[in-house]
Amino acid sequence: MRCEQSIWHLKLPLFILVFLITGLAQANDKQYVTQSDIAYYDEATTRSNEYLKSRCKLDIYYPKNTQSFATVVWFHGGGLTGGGKHFPKGLLEQDIAIISVNYRLYPKVKAPVYIQDSAAAVAWVFQNIESYGGDKNKIFLSGHSAGGYLASMVGLDKSYLAAHQIDANQLAGLIPFSGHTITHFTVRKERGIEGTQAVVDNLAPLYHVRKDAPPLLLITGDRELELLGRYEENAYMMRMMRVDGHKDTRIMELDGYGHGIIQPAVPLLLNEVKRLSSKIE
Repeated sequence: MRCEQSIWHLKLPLFILVFLITGLAQANDKQYVTQSDIAYYDEATTRSNEYLKSRCKLDIYYPKNTQSFATVVWFHGGGLTGGGKHFPKGLLEQDIAIISVNYRLYPKVKAPVYIQDSAAAVAWVFQNIESYGGDKNKIFLSGHSAGGYLASMVGLDKSYLAAHQIDANQLAGLIPFSGHTITHFTVRKERGIEGTQAVVDNLAPLYHVRKDAPPLLLITGDRELELLGRYEENAYMMRMMRVDGHKDTRIMELDGYGHGIIQPAVPLLLNEVKRLSSKIE
């Protein structure tokens, strides 16, 4: 009896081990596909302007042979004056699609052109993601710094997506990293306004506080290490959304990190995508 028990206890762990290894191999066998430099404006618009033609493109990274996956539209940072599309490393191989967007930059264009470009890219996602296997009810907007500002503007000012016959409330969530909630400093620069002078007008996410907006998770670095006032303006955004009656606005401050928070913030983004996607399924 003791011998038989020993054999049984030996076989059980081996079976579990084989099962786990097989499952891990199957998970690692999942293929991801990347398509680059897709024009997100229609052909006539793309041909109308050389700068638009060269700049208004997106890349998509998605799990092959998978259905109903969530999509994160990622806007790069760079102060609305620089930067380029890229896939944050921590978002890769997470059973989601990532769409990374280039948009036109100041000084070649001025506000609100870069917001309009961002909205056009999001409209492309709504119109095309199902053909890749994604669920258009699980589209999230995110980005770092200037990209966070663009994600907030597209998601909160409904006029930008309305121009494409899309209701911004169809978005599953907004998750900006260290984004302005006041009017962006580059927009203020265009107008000759000092960076230390706060402005809240129709080009500020704060101007578009509304209780019916998609879920909003604001992520910033440490208030003592961030760019001037970035935590505080996000905290005010959180408070005003709640005062207005929004039921799902939160803020997370990453202690010990300055403005460069992409790497530590990505797990928070993934958790939020998972949390909100589970409510849609």
